Amino acid sequence: MSALEEIRLILAAAAERVGPAVVGIGDHWRRGSGVVFEPGKVLTNAHNIAAEAVAIRFADGRRAEAHVDGADVDGDLAVLSVDTATVGPIAWPRAERPVGVGDPVVALSNPTGDALRVTFGFVSGVERAFQGPRGRRIRGSLEHTAPLAPGASGGPIVSVAGEFLGLNTNRLGDGFYLAIPADADLRKRAEALGRGRTPVRPRLGIAVAPAHVARHLRRSVGLPARDGVLVRDVEAASRAEAAGLEQGDLIVRANGQALTDPDDLLAAIDRLADGVALELVAVRGTDERTVRIGA
Repeated sequence: MSALEEIRLILAAAAERVGPAVVGIGDHWRRGSGVVFEPGKVLTNAHNIAAEAVAIRFADGRRAEAHVDGADVDGDLAVLSVDTATVGPIAWPRAERPVGVGDPVVALSNPTGDALRVTFGFVSGVERAFQGPRGRRIRGSLEHTAPLAPGASGGPIVSVAGEFLGLNTNRLGDGFYLAIPADADLRKRAEALGRGRTPVRPRLGIAVAPAHVARHLRRSVGLPARDGVLVRDVEAASRAEAAGLEQGDLIVRANGQALTDPDDLLAAIDRLADGVALELVAVRGTDERTVRIGA
């Protein structure tokens, strides 16, 4: 059997096995894809959702209205409740095997509900990061080369055996795409969203500027340039205010790690949810001070 014939058979099998679980989401103005991940539940990207009630189109031509159970906008995930009837859910991996560079993948999308698109590619990178809808970085993503047309976000990539590998989320350009991996963590998050449990991420209550802005502003007032994250504003009655942070402070370290951009600080703040206290080193003028923020 030739390599092309083998790929053809892989695509045909994926269309037959996984295709019915891939749905269209939205209306004429906003379209995306989603995937049935358990009976009565559809997983998609939060950026595909514009209202509490969402139109769903199934591959068999059926249309239904879905309700948003929960959305994690920072993580770009949403779960919808809808009558999936006889549509079976996508198969999660039976064993957690690391997905590696060079692994073949099949991408499926169906934004209109009546035009399933199935493409083939390879994993071209792992542990990639990109900015979510509200600027917070989404880490640990899979980069792949299976072509995606507009409206493919929220659709799955699967292995050649038809097992769920990731949820297409971001287009890099030049033929590369990013998918949130379908690992145990994604399954846990999807199940929680399906129960209406939307994650509440910890906040310090500050607005910040990146390191290059901080360096420029410090030089402009005669202070030595330093890498760090500049505090542009502090919310009243916030954790940051209680800890003594002020506008103009330069946060240079978080829990002993040097900060080079706001993403580093956000990653440290996220650890507050795991019960880890946050120790920040801030520079005010030329004086360093340490502030501690409890978990």
